[in-house]
Order: sequence, then C-alpha cells, then structure tokens
Amino acid sequence: MVDILQLKITLKYVKPPIWRRIQVPDDITFYKLHRIIQEAFGWQDYHLFEFDCKGISIGKPDKEYSDDIKNATRIKVTDYLKEKDKVVYTYDFGDNWQHEIVVEKILQTEAGVKYPRCISGKRSCPPEDVGGVPGYEEFLDAIMDPDHPEHEEMIEWAGEGFDPERFNIDDVNKILERIK
Repeated sequence: MVDILQLKITLKYVKPPIWRRIQVPDDITFYKLHRIIQEAFGWQDYHLFEFDCKGISIGKPDKEYSDDIKNATRIKVTDYLKEKDKVVYTYDFGDNWQHEIVVEKILQTEAGVKYPRCISGKRSCPPEDVGGVPGYEEFLDAIMDPDHPEHEEMIEWAGEGFDPERFNIDDVNKILERIK
C-alpha cells in the first residue's frame, strides 16, 4: 500500500510567507513532485529546476548547467525523503526561487481521497520572470502605489487580476487533479 507524504513547501526569503501544504503519494518521482509544486504554486514551468537532497542534485539533466545532476524522472521521492527531512527546491536559476520542503509526516492513504492534494496555503505565487525576490518586492511596491512611476506598466504586465494575498485551495486542487 502506498503511503502519503504531507509536505509543507515555503517560498524562501519572501515576507509575508507564501506556502502550500500538500499531500502526495510516496511512490512518485522527483519530476512528478516538481510538476505538483509548479501547479500548487501557479508557476508556468518555463525554467530549469533542481532539488538539493542532502547535497545531491536532482533535476532535469542539462549539460550547460551541470554534469552532476541526477535525472528527476528516474528517482523516487522515497529514495531520499523520510519524515522530518528538509529539501531545497530551486526553480528558475535566473530568478532563483528557492522553496524549502519539509516532510511533516507520513500518513496512510484515505479511501476516496484523490492525491496529490493541497490541504492549505497562503498568498499568491509571484509572477513568472519578475526578477526573483528583489524584483518581486519592487513589483509589489509598484502595483500597490498608484503614484509609482511603473504602476500602470506593472499592472498591465501582470494582469489586472493579480492579488498577492489571493489563494484559492479549490482552484489549486482542480489543477492538481489533472496530474497523472
């Protein structure tokens, strides 16, 4: 029987915190975990990624980046993660979005529950290619201040509906249901 890992994933260095608590089957690969994180946070999966598991790099092999990266499509999460372990997931090496993943607990599968699923979270994910943490802080300053010289430009770039406080668990779970 497959166990369930309950993970808390927090985007590092962003205040107030942006995070998701998700439950995933323990038999998935790191590549599938990457896809789940992308969907749970609202990233667009445009960039390379890497998991740093106790000094071992797991991601999509890319000769230009590193020869020492293990292929995420071939490695199961349970090969490296146990209860209370912490891992760093980095997405977009230019913006350098680092996420701390904590294995909070290992649970039994619940009958009738679809996994993966998000059980809680806070705040919207920063827009793709905003410039990392410093760029996101500048972006927030611009969209929150109608007198900011870049206010209109940033609203247009991100779309009028961007709300940094928005988090809708039902929307996240609808998207997660599509992951096979």
